[in-house]
Amino acid sequence: MIDKYLEKPYWVIDILPKQVPINSRGQYFKIAHFYRNEPQYDTICRKFFNILMKLNCYEDIDAFLHLKEWIHNPAPELLFSWIRERKLLYILLKSLDAMISVDGDDLYMTLYNPNEDLLEFIRTLASSEGLYVWKPEI
Repeated sequence: MIDKYLEKPYWVIDILPKQVPINSRGQYFKIAHFYRNEPQYDTICRKFFNILMKLNCYEDIDAFLHLKEWIHNPAPELLFSWIRERKLLYILLKSLDAMISVDGDDLYMTLYNPNEDLLEFIRTLASSEGLYVWKPEI
């Protein structure tokens, strides 16, 4: 089921407003390394968690922790612990035929197969957390 979504169009929910070009003059890797450490990473985890919790107020979610099982509407404390542990986590939005992934040390979440309404809602939620939503250039 997860593979089906990984092949769909996707958007990134990120700390940065757009994709960093390969030939960027900035110091992306040093800055990314900085954000992957405490207390910066805790702040980012909380933003991801807040988006997922706000979304879960409106939609059922099914969470899949890598190599475990699907859990329907997981307890907030459990979901937060998974994000903090830097595990590979998939969030299925069955009623919307969409999925969100949170992948370990990444400083972004990925939204797969959103319809226009969901994409707009995620943009609103991301903006409320100081995050951005953009479509990668392939």
